[in-house]
Amino acid sequence: MSTTMTADNGASQTLDFHASGDYHAPNGTLLGFWIYLMSDCLIFACLFATFGVLGREYAGGPTAAQVLELPIVALNTTLLLFSSITYGFAVLEMRANRQGLMMMWLAITGLLGAGFIGLELTEFAHLISIGAGPQRSAFLSSFFTLVGTHGLHVTCGLIWLVTLMVQVSKKGLIPANKRRLMCLSMFWHFLDLIWVGVFSFVYLMGVLP
Repeated sequence: MSTTMTADNGASQTLDFHASGDYHAPNGTLLGFWIYLMSDCLIFACLFATFGVLGREYAGGPTAAQVLELPIVALNTTLLLFSSITYGFAVLEMRANRQGLMMMWLAITGLLGAGFIGLELTEFAHLISIGAGPQRSAFLSSFFTLVGTHGLHVTCGLIWLVTLMVQVSKKGLIPANKRRLMCLSMFWHFLDLIWVGVFSFVYLMGVLP
């Protein structure tokens, strides 16, 4: 809906009261994604609190020091932290509109993330094979829930990453793809931050005397 008004100098101007086309508020997607990340923070806060309560309830089963292997977890942590760095390089190339280099860094990020998931699944399989599955004790239930939830988030991030790489290869660095890449960047760095908490609170405090 629009109306025409005449200014004091005699010129006419049209005022629009209803825009018929689609409208996307500037930075609206990023704001909405920040709200989502804050809700995800609440989920992980609950899981950390649960582990804090149940993390010493072994029910006569193995303790954290007996089943958790720090060298493997340290390697896993290194892979995820390096993937955050490589994603940062991808964002720099995106801002410079160098699509080829950006895709290379995204691919490296995906490989590092896949390595992280592979090692985590190997750890889970080993624990289950020695009878330390999630049903063995409250400690192991809370451990598998917290670490597994984080791993599920990383898996979703990898699927999102591959999807964006396909979209960029087809449509290029259009504004919509840049906005999606920035959202994934926030998500990926958020997962790195959560994993630092998991590594410190679950593994280091559980294994080190």
